[in-house]
Amino acid sequence: MLVPGVEKAGVVAKRRLRGLKISTKVTLGTCFKNTPLFYKSASVKMQDTSNHRETAVMPWDFEADPEFQQQLDWVKQFVEEELIPLEPIMADFTEKQWIAVQEPLKQRVKDQGLWACHLEKELGGQGMGQLPLAQMNMITGRCVYAQEIFGNMAPDSGNAELLAEGGTEAQKAKWLWPNLAGDIRSAFAITEPFVASTDPTQIESSGVLEGDQWVLNGRKWMITNATRADFIIFMVVTEPDAPVHKRCSMIIVEKDTPGMDIFREIPTMHHPHAAYGANGNHAEISLDNVRVSKDNLIGGRGEGFILSQVRLGPGRIHHATRWLGEAERAYDMLCERTLSRSSFGKRYASHQTIQGYVAESRMELEMAKLLTLRAAWKMDKVGHHGARQDIAMVKVNNAKVLFNVIDRALQVHGSLGYSCDMPLEAMYRSARMAPLVDGANEVHSVSIARAELKRYEGVEGWPSEHIPSRRQESLARFAHLLEASG
Repeated sequence: MLVPGVEKAGVVAKRRLRGLKISTKVTLGTCFKNTPLFYKSASVKMQDTSNHRETAVMPWDFEADPEFQQQLDWVKQFVEEELIPLEPIMADFTEKQWIAVQEPLKQRVKDQGLWACHLEKELGGQGMGQLPLAQMNMITGRCVYAQEIFGNMAPDSGNAELLAEGGTEAQKAKWLWPNLAGDIRSAFAITEPFVASTDPTQIESSGVLEGDQWVLNGRKWMITNATRADFIIFMVVTEPDAPVHKRCSMIIVEKDTPGMDIFREIPTMHHPHAAYGANGNHAEISLDNVRVSKDNLIGGRGEGFILSQVRLGPGRIHHATRWLGEAERAYDMLCERTLSRSSFGKRYASHQTIQGYVAESRMELEMAKLLTLRAAWKMDKVGHHGARQDIAMVKVNNAKVLFNVIDRALQVHGSLGYSCDMPLEAMYRSARMAPLVDGANEVHSVSIARAELKRYEGVEGWPSEHIPSRRQESLARFAHLLEASG
């Protein structure tokens, strides 16, 4: 349980440095109820204590604006009191019952002005930007189905952004607006079974324009919610002779189109007994001379890779922020168990190893939040392309943090954590997917390293920090100082 009184961890830090008096209010979360925030742009004033002159203004704040904080507080309470309590009986609902359960919950979100916050207002969203959305996702990520209730569930959220960027007005009217309203569902098909998905330039599925129709052939797999989708966006090769990153295009195929066979749900670590048509499953699809209108092409021919970044960039940080919400929930379980059990004559909380689990988890979570919120802030400043390295870092890092925290929580729970009586075993299995989705961690790590190394240059001979070499340079430069001090 969360201890009352720990929820608010505001401190006033006062320090003196070279005659400067610094006073800044910093709110740092020690638990889910008080996540670190970077929304409000404020000023920290530094004064010279000798003459009381203002000498600098540094924009920096760890608090949300009061109005937005109220919204976050509502989200926290809504998730904790209305959504999470439904989790244990979700499997008991029929599809029709579950839809009926969701509708009033979705309406409450809409009434709060928090529906589809990932989109601009002209697209039916709230136009909040990535930084506020990140803070919301760190809360909604605690519940397995909260994204659906808040209108930003993958893959629909990414597909909406893609259609908003590259879709025609006719495409938006037919697919985007109904999708945003929650009237229809979508899927996104890029992964293939016989080529390495970490390198999408190897895509083999094809699209050939014959008259006024695209003819599609190929095979896709691990396509999330394909069996529930009213339309699927396929990435296929349409320009085989073009440069590798200009060969693919995105084409929409509606459900029940002749030649498209969604022939199985793939059993996974997360869903080892996948029931056909269940939410969150991943399907395998064959395309056998599937014919669709030429108007189903999104954007231009050969623009598939460009459009994919519109979708995948924001999608990666959305996943990364939700993972932190899930990790926070596992951390809560870890701490509760630590204070509830004893062994060898003392509480778990007195065992140094478990203390290490708690401390390491808290530090990893706080560092991940800072990295993530900075990436979201940068996306709002320069766009997802300009922040691509920051997005890559949080994708790689948060996947590790998610797994680490869940693993420690499961370990402290022992056989109970391993059993299905706790959410941890399902969270553990699901977390193993994090280093794979939206680009393998290894690929992102390579891009991070390449970008970092571009900031440096190699040297001939001794390293630039070689002390004997630096000493000779210092002696030559500062000889007059040595002589003066005599």
